[in-house]
Amino acid sequence: MSDPKEIVFVVDDDPSVLKGLRRLLAAAGLEVAGFESPQQFLERFDPGAPGCLVLDLAMPGLNGMELQQELAARSSTLPIVFLTGHGDVPTSVQAMKRGAADFLTKPVDDKDLLAAIRNAFEKGRALRMAQAETAEIGRRLATLTPREREVLQHIVAGKRNKQVAGELGTVEKTVKVHRARVMEKMQARSLAELVRLAERAGIRGTLD
Repeated sequence: MSDPKEIVFVVDDDPSVLKGLRRLLAAAGLEVAGFESPQQFLERFDPGAPGCLVLDLAMPGLNGMELQQELAARSSTLPIVFLTGHGDVPTSVQAMKRGAADFLTKPVDDKDLLAAIRNAFEKGRALRMAQAETAEIGRRLATLTPREREVLQHIVAGKRNKQVAGELGTVEKTVKVHRARVMEKMQARSLAELVRLAERAGIRGTLD
C-alpha cells in the first residue's frame, strides 16, 4: 500500500493571494488545499494527513503564530512554512524556535517557496518515521513482563548481571535468562542497540 499523497495546506485571508498560491502549487504538480482562515483550517484539520502548511502571519481572529501554538498543543507534526508581508526578525526567530520549517516574506520568489515546501515535506517524512519508530518501540516494551522491565532498567544503567541479581534478590543465571528474553522481545542485536531503544522510550536506567 502506498503512502497518502502529501498535501500543501495554504492558509491566507487574502483571496487573491490564496488563489495565486493554489495556482502556482498546482502547476508544480502539488496537491493543494486552501483555507481563508485558521479557524476554517482547524475545522477540517486531519492530524494524520501528510504534507506541510503554508501559513500567513497577520490575520483577523486567530493569527499565524497562534495557529502554530494550537497545532503544537494538538501534537501536530505538520511542518509550517510562514509566508507573510508583515514579518520581522524577532517574529521569525520565535516562529523557528517553535519548530517552523521556514519563514518567507511576500512577495516571495516562486523557486524559494517551492524549495521551502519540498524541504518541509522532507522534515515531515522524518518526523513521521520517528513517530512510527517510537510507537514500534512502545509495542515491543509492552511485551515485557514486569521483571523483564526491571532487568532492562538495570541493563540501561550499565550494571552487570551479578549486580542486577544482587539488587533483585535472585541468581545470576536467572538474570541471564531475563536478559536474553529482553534482547529477543526488543529485537535488539546488541547491547548498544538495546540501550538506544530504551532511551528512545524514555527509560534511563535505575539509580543506586
